[in-house]
Amino acid sequence: MATDTTTTTTTTTTTGSPSLLERLNRDGFVLIPKAVSGDTFARLRDAATAATSMAREGRWRDVRTLPKQFPPWNTSGPNPTADGIWGVQGVMHPDMPGRDEFVHMYFSDAIIEPTLELLQCERDDLVLELFNMLIRPTKDFELRWHRDDIPATATAEEELERLGKPAFSAQWNFALFDDSSLVIVPGSHRRARTDAERAAGPFEKTLPGQLVVQMHPGDIVFYNNNILHRGVYDSKVERMTLHGSAGHLNGASLRARNVLQHGLRDWIDRLSFDALDEQQRALAEHMRSNLIKMAGDASDVGYSLSG
Repeated sequence: MATDTTTTTTTTTTTGSPSLLERLNRDGFVLIPKAVSGDTFARLRDAATAATSMAREGRWRDVRTLPKQFPPWNTSGPNPTADGIWGVQGVMHPDMPGRDEFVHMYFSDAIIEPTLELLQCERDDLVLELFNMLIRPTKDFELRWHRDDIPATATAEEELERLGKPAFSAQWNFALFDDSSLVIVPGSHRRARTDAERAAGPFEKTLPGQLVVQMHPGDIVFYNNNILHRGVYDSKVERMTLHGSAGHLNGASLRARNVLQHGLRDWIDRLSFDALDEQQRALAEHMRSNLIKMAGDASDVGYSLSG
C-alpha cells in the first residue's frame, strides 16, 4: 500500500492568462474558479436537474450504467437503469429537454477561450467532441486508475510514444455542485507510470503525489485526458458535473476512437444551433462539419478501454 499523500487543490488562474497553458503543461490540469455564475449558472443547473431526473426515472436511455466504467454501457435491456447509473450521455442531443442551455454552455466563451489557448489554435481548427454529465450514483462507485486513451497493459515505451504526441483535445469538468470526485497524479501526463504506479491495484486508495481536485459550483477544471486519474463517487452527496471536450483538427485520427465510441455520429447531423447568436452558430456549424468529416473518415473505431 502506498503512503497516504492525498492532498486537496484549490489552484486558481485567470482565463486568458499566459500561465493557463503553462500550468496545464506542467501539472496536467488547471482550475478556473467561478467561470460561470448568475442566471446562466442557474439555468444550467435547472436543465441538468431535469435531465438527471429523467435519466434516473428511465426516460433517457443513453446513460452510464453501474458498475461499468467504460463504453459500451448496458443500455439495450428493458430497464437499463435497474442497477443504477452514474452518467447522462449526449446532453446536446436533439431529443434532450433543456438542450439549448447545454448548447449555449458548450460554445460559450467560458469554454471556447480557454480551449483556444490550451490547444494553441484558431477557431477554424476546432472539432466538436463530447458533452455528457457525471452524476451521483445510487450506490458508492469508484473508477480504477486509468488514462483515457492508453490501456493499462501498455508498456512504458508505448505510454511514452502516445504521451509524446500533442493532446489534440481540451477536456473539462464543470461543477454544478461541490465536487471532489476527480483524483489525479499531477505531472503524470508527461511520463510513463512509475514502478509503484504499475504495481498498485486498479482501485488503490492513494498513489504517491496524488491530488484531489476540489471544485465548487461554477468552477471548471481543464485536464489532459491521459493524465493518470480516477473518480470516486459518493452516493450520499449530490453531484451533477458537466463533462466535455473539444478537439483540434490535426488530431482527428488520434481522437476518432475516443470521441466516436460515445455514439455521436448517430445524431450529430440533427443537432440544432438555432439558440446561438450568429457568430456562435457559425463556429458551431464549422466544428460540427469537422466532426462529421472525422466520422466519415473513420471506420469501425471500437472502444478505447474495456471494463
